[in-house]
Amino acid sequence: MEIGQLSKRTGVSVRSIRHYEKKGLITATRLENGYRDFDESAIDRIKIIQIYLGLGLTTDQIRGVLNCHDNFVYPDYEYLCEETLEVYEERLNEVNRNIDTLNTVKKRLEKQINQIKKSDS
Repeated sequence: MEIGQLSKRTGVSVRSIRHYEKKGLITATRLENGYRDFDESAIDRIKIIQIYLGLGLTTDQIRGVLNCHDNFVYPDYEYLCEETLEVYEERLNEVNRNIDTLNTVKKRLEKQINQIKKSDS
């Protein structure tokens, strides 16, 4: 299928699909007219990419996870892929750091708001 068809079937922009291809997340063959030709598996691949993007992974991290899954012999046991675990742990640590930072900012804002309210009384 051509890139426009893939875009319609996945809900992902043509621009994003080209970006995924450039980053090595998906592959296409070229037709004689130079157009990209994607097979049906690209639909599922893009859905998986979207899930990982939703988790906040970068395209480089996603490529590593997908490569690990592609090379894993038993697809039912993908969770055993050590590289995937490392990426998840790294992302979780980043999320936790962001939560800590936001909690600090929240406390400072609450303190400032309380001080302003007290001074207005």
